[in-house]
Amino acid sequence: MPSGRAGSWSLPHVGEENFWGGPTYIHGRFYVQLENNGTQAHRRVVDLDRTDGAATFTHDLDWTTQSGALLFTERRTLRASLISPHAWALTFETRMTNVSGRDVAMGSPTTKGRENAGYGGLFWRGPRSFTGGQFVTEEGMGGDEVRGRRMEWMGFAGRHDETDAQSLVLMLDDTANPSHPPQWFARTEEFACLNPAPFFSEELTVEDGATVRFRYGVGIADAEASAAPALADAVRRVLTPSDTPSARAAESPPGPFATE
Repeated sequence: MPSGRAGSWSLPHVGEENFWGGPTYIHGRFYVQLENNGTQAHRRVVDLDRTDGAATFTHDLDWTTQSGALLFTERRTLRASLISPHAWALTFETRMTNVSGRDVAMGSPTTKGRENAGYGGLFWRGPRSFTGGQFVTEEGMGGDEVRGRRMEWMGFAGRHDETDAQSLVLMLDDTANPSHPPQWFARTEEFACLNPAPFFSEELTVEDGATVRFRYGVGIADAEASAAPALADAVRRVLTPSDTPSARAAESPPGPFATE
């Protein structure tokens, strides 16, 4: 399971392999520890750059099964950008190439039979103090009932220990991602999490030799839930190159998170 206060790219069902860690969901048996816990291993740095108020890191990884077989190669890019004195954005992009010699289906516990448990993909798990926090979407604020619903973005507002300060974390799905807009695995009870899950209820089969791409924008701000729509707009501007027609159509008047 991804650790507290962290984000990860974790996939629980990659063919018969588990790149989430721990036991695998098997319908009728619940979670069973199998010898299928694969490894995402850093291979080499491709690019490391800092320009115009942003830092970019690109590296290559190998996805290797527990038995030692190479399943996927990946090129992953992380880009951190300041968008205001009180907020920053992370752009996450991955390109995964199937080198296994066979077609591979990516799925979730829900595609294997567990209801409303379609987690997998870019997964954020919040600190303990965020437990019981508030989700915010284009439709307003809510609780765990938002799980499984389709939407472009979702935010989570939570409070910190000691200071009682409030922060806002928001994830936005790129329009070119498979299954856009995604179903969301999200929860406030037991622990806080956000996950735009591309394989929530349907598997995605990656043919041998094919490359699948995913891209997300993440916003982190010193703000309350009411600031989520403005933060989503700011993250969208960071995620989408400004010279594309879709970006021009999505432009909105400057708000509290406008890039200076």
